[in-house]
Amino acid sequence: MIVTMDRTFMFVGALMGFVGVGLGAFGAHGLKGRLPAEMLAVFETGVRYQMYHALALLALGAMMSRLDGRAVVVAGWSFTAGILIFSGSLYALALSGVTMLGAITPIGGVAFLIGWIALAIAAF
Repeated sequence: MIVTMDRTFMFVGALMGFVGVGLGAFGAHGLKGRLPAEMLAVFETGVRYQMYHALALLALGAMMSRLDGRAVVVAGWSFTAGILIFSGSLYALALSGVTMLGAITPIGGVAFLIGWIALAIAAF
């Protein structure tokens, strides 16, 4: 069975949405009172951006039949990388307190930006 990119991005988006809901619940119920408010806010930012981009991946997968070209694929993989690097580094920072992990976060932010500009190019 050949898995097409639209299904791949919809799968990744659904999986990231599932994980995002779980992490959001963990943050709200498991970490409240265990982390300083500042670190809880960092964790919540990771969840928020993960959920935004999980939805973006679902939408991208649904739109792929209308969008041609490599830019749409670049957008999907950039959103995926952004979730892993941006949100992942924020989770690690919040849970470990190792502030050097914050230096990785902008790389994920750049991946998100690349994804959005690639999506704009694909739509154009």
